[in-house]
Amino acid sequence: MIGPVPGGAVFTWPTGHLAAFACATAVAALVSLPIIGLIRLAARGDAEIWPHLAAYVLPTASVQTLLLLAGVAAITGVVGVGTAWLVTMFRFPGRDVLVWLLPLPLAIPTYISAYVYVDILDTAGPLQTALRTFTGWAATDYWFPPIRSLGGAIFVMGLVLYPYVYLSARAVFVTQCAVFSDSARVVGAGPWRLLCDVSLPLARPALAVGLSLALLETLNDIGASEYLGVQTLTLSVFTTWLNRGSLPGAAQIALAMLIIVAGLIALERYGRRRQRFASAAEDGRLASRITLRGRRAWLAVLACLTPAALGFLVPAGFLLREAVLLSLENGVEPALASHVATTVALAASATAVVLLLGLAATVPQRLVRHPFLAVCVAVAAMGYTIPGTVLALGLISSMVAVDEALNRITDLISGTKVGLLLAGSSAGLIIAYSVRFMAIAIGFIQAGLSRVPIEYDEAARVIGAGPVTLVRSTHLPLLRPALAGAALLIFVDCMKELPMTLLLRPLNVETLSTYIYQFATRGNFEQGALAAVLIVAVGVLPVIRLVRLTETASGATALR
Repeated sequence: MIGPVPGGAVFTWPTGHLAAFACATAVAALVSLPIIGLIRLAARGDAEIWPHLAAYVLPTASVQTLLLLAGVAAITGVVGVGTAWLVTMFRFPGRDVLVWLLPLPLAIPTYISAYVYVDILDTAGPLQTALRTFTGWAATDYWFPPIRSLGGAIFVMGLVLYPYVYLSARAVFVTQCAVFSDSARVVGAGPWRLLCDVSLPLARPALAVGLSLALLETLNDIGASEYLGVQTLTLSVFTTWLNRGSLPGAAQIALAMLIIVAGLIALERYGRRRQRFASAAEDGRLASRITLRGRRAWLAVLACLTPAALGFLVPAGFLLREAVLLSLENGVEPALASHVATTVALAASATAVVLLLGLAATVPQRLVRHPFLAVCVAVAAMGYTIPGTVLALGLISSMVAVDEALNRITDLISGTKVGLLLAGSSAGLIIAYSVRFMAIAIGFIQAGLSRVPIEYDEAARVIGAGPVTLVRSTHLPLLRPALAGAALLIFVDCMKELPMTLLLRPLNVETLSTYIYQFATRGNFEQGALAAVLIVAVGVLPVIRLVRLTETASGATALR
């Protein structure tokens, strides 16, 4: 039987219910596996190593992590909000170019930016070498800010991650109601007071989202922190697992990290508590831009160009130069083609799996309105909030348990064991990618489905179409733009993912990110410059798409 339920016309016959609940529950269970595995692993304890971790590792790592998060929050908040405000509210030379340039640092992974700036700013780098050549000083005759430090990590990560806040702030500023800004100008409020008293309070929900994403990416980082000598909790999990060989000890540190993750999620929820009010405070009329002239115009150009140049132009230009010089001198390493093929195959496979799982989690909620399905979708989207190192640690124990169970079954049936099918395999790595990036697919698919009128479902119900027919003939064709956007973003994130790939990749398998990491750990990062250029070039594509969507929405609002 088919019939409507509160909230819209949906399919409600028993088999449809069972299929919907089974799909959503399976996806939520998959994302829950790392947390369950982590708790089981930590409960085993490690009596020998835990006193050492508690006395010497956790205090330092916790302080370093919190200081790193605070510093990155300050840089991303100030730079992201400031640049978004300038390009949205003012007209000055080069503004139209800077709108496209400012988000591009997102295309550069934090670990690649760290490798580049160490090469540029370290004692043997071109900047200090030029300084010594020009002044005749020795290296001991002057002080230069050390890039391999907590301050260096804050500098590098802040410049790469500020676009999260910039894009969130700009998306709100471009649609912000002109009534408030015009009223404030009538009573004599200047741009600074308008920003502090009107725009920022209304943009708080979006800023909370952008800031939380930037801090979660900071917490997920391992390559930059290790290379710059910052002992974060993430790096402590990595070293305790691999260098000390203690999985339970690493799991206990990972659980401590989850407390910080919970705090970041609470921060984001707190910031969004007035989202409904902020949304209601928008209308279709954009505030007019103020034209800047003279010194103010050039200060605005400098304020916007500096983070864009330091975050993207300098690292990208350095990588391109090193890649060209290396290729001219030594040619292209033959193994690089194999690493590119491996990276593309893993990223493409994971993207396909993530999209299928995202559909399996999201579409049932459209067909059967039930609170349990909403909970399943929320759980399925939690993977992105968990650092990759923690996910890898939780998944490895679960995958080993599954492999052991399969081996017991095959041993009973045929007297032989199949070995490790998931742990240490490409399949295990794809599962890890799927869990971490599920939130991207769910977000895009939910946004796409929200634009499909419920009347389409009702029409299908009237002509007797079942849920499979409805999804195949109606939902999927209309979801193609959303699925394409999700696929692009997931593919790029899989390509540049480092922590999970380092920990879960099969033996003798290199992706572009691990290939670059191997050179960096040996002190000759420039040998991996061409691979880094490939990652950055592909990473630019989703950033351009995001900017285009923002600018299109801005233009459409201006026409209303």
